[in-house]
Amino acid sequence: MRLLVLVVLSIALMVVDARFTLLKPVRSQMSLVLMQSYWITDLPQRLWQGVASQFGSRTELVAENEKLKTENLLLQGRMQKLAALTEQNVRLRELLNSSALVNEKVEVAELIGMDPNPFTHRIIINKGERDGVVLGQPVLDARGLMGQVVELMPYTSRVLLLTDTTHSIPVQVNRNGLRAIASGTGNPERLELRHVADTADIKEGDLLVSSGLGQRFPAGYPVATVKEVIHDSGQPFAIVRAVPTAALNRSRYLLLVFSDTRTPEERANDAAQAQESLDAQGGGPIIPATVPKPAGVPAAVTAPAAPVAPATPVAAPAATPAKPGAKHPAAKPPANVPTTAPATAKPPATQPAVVKPAVKPPVSAPATTGRQE
Repeated sequence: MRLLVLVVLSIALMVVDARFTLLKPVRSQMSLVLMQSYWITDLPQRLWQGVASQFGSRTELVAENEKLKTENLLLQGRMQKLAALTEQNVRLRELLNSSALVNEKVEVAELIGMDPNPFTHRIIINKGERDGVVLGQPVLDARGLMGQVVELMPYTSRVLLLTDTTHSIPVQVNRNGLRAIASGTGNPERLELRHVADTADIKEGDLLVSSGLGQRFPAGYPVATVKEVIHDSGQPFAIVRAVPTAALNRSRYLLLVFSDTRTPEERANDAAQAQESLDAQGGGPIIPATVPKPAGVPAAVTAPAAPVAPATPVAAPAATPAKPGAKHPAAKPPANVPTTAPATAKPPATQPAVVKPAVKPPVSAPATTGRQE
């Protein structure tokens, strides 16, 4: 009789918990008690790791240290390149008046439990509502996306993995931008793309990244790699299977991504304000920088006017050609000829060429000067 009562009570509790939210506060309070049990059950593993690390051989530690130094140098070199690309991306986004987020805020979390049900792929992490975690928050490891938060407790959270049969995520092929939906299959090492046209440009080895169209996962994070594409002429859709990039069964330390929660209107307003402030700071010096350039052009044009000024002293000896007559015209007409040369041609190098013909017509040179005046 007692067994029957307990069975009926358990069934009633499961139905109430599944269809109503009456037991949610109770579950949250019980999680505080169960958290101690998680800590106790995980204690032997942590003690073993501590003892193993203490008694590790010196040779292994030195080799690992050298390897980490090499990897650190390589990563620093990559970061320098990425820093330059990030700055360039920021400048281009400012030019496009875009306020898209470049770097998301992340927080490290640790896996402390797994769901024992083999038909559901869920894990428990040591960050909860008190740490700022929200429902639907993306979770990833060092290789790619793992899932999203589906249940919150004060100090812990439950994460639904990508490979769960009830989970789907919008993705796109990184090679050509082809959009698709990746759904879980219940296998921790396989995803399946649903409703992909048989003629779609997708092939083995393509990287699938999050498209951001679901407004839940940020765009650009790796999700899976296409492993197999099966084309059937009698079916409208191809069978596409992919392998998750994240180590769903091996990762212990995870990252919680805090994406931008602003609405598109708020982003547009913030971008407009940022652009106005940028124009106010940098708009002043730009105008004076362009003014001196046109001002310098007239200065270059008026510079040739200075050689014309010596024409006045040349006019004084112009009265002397009548005294020597025709015997010495070659000494004085050259003084009159340069007066006409600047007016007709810019280069003064023509003066020696004009000296020779000046011997024949000594009278015509003053006549031409009189006409120009």
